[in-house]
Amino acid sequence: MSELSKRSTVYFDPTIHQALRLKAASTNLSISELVDEAVRLLMREDQEDLKAFSLRASEPEISYEALLDDLKKHDKI
Repeated sequence: MSELSKRSTVYFDPTIHQALRLKAASTNLSISELVDEAVRLLMREDQEDLKAFSLRASEPEISYEALLDDLKKHDKI
């Protein structure tokens, strides 16, 4: 935990907290380390989503109705 420099109070559902405590004990990590890694993973996923969005931003838009019509036209629905 020496690399971490900021503290926060986080409230968990008691069942989630118990699961975190067990996970921490079985992995020799602290609850703080587990939460920090989970938040980092969430942020990486967000970054990947934003990158995918920006790559597709120039694609033409299609309405839901037009999509359904196209699927029906090609015997997909």
